Amino acid sequence: MPGEYDGLLLSNQLCFPLYACSKEIVRRYKPMLDELDLTYTQYITMMVMWEKETVNVKELGERLFLDSGTLTPLLKKLETKGYISRERSEEDERNLIVRITRKGMALRDWAKSVPVKMASCVSLSADDAATLKRILDSLLRQFSAGE
Repeated sequence: MPGEYDGLLLSNQLCFPLYACSKEIVRRYKPMLDELDLTYTQYITMMVMWEKETVNVKELGERLFLDSGTLTPLLKKLETKGYISRERSEEDERNLIVRITRKGMALRDWAKSVPVKMASCVSLSADDAATLKRILDSLLRQFSAGE
């Protein structure tokens, strides 16, 4: 018979293995990202910038699940490093536009080995990785829709 406190057992939590895995993955990224002089959050921001080249801050925050309080100092740091520029939209000055610079685009050549190196840190079959990504993407969509 299940106990009334079984819901509080760490071993019964879905959130804990997600949290612990996330911490471990970011820890494994760190030495590679240190070579690029990027934090993990800066790295994922640059991934969006390499893909989009120009994006408004609101869209960037939504894509990365980051609020403006986190995103603003992060973008200032990337701008200081010369990887991005920020400017107000000419159409609507309330919108802040982020553009990748040549230096930021050049960083992509250095970063392209990171996903390959990370894949060797995690022994997960391609099928399991695809399934896990599909499930996590589904959860993120649900969280976004529920806000």
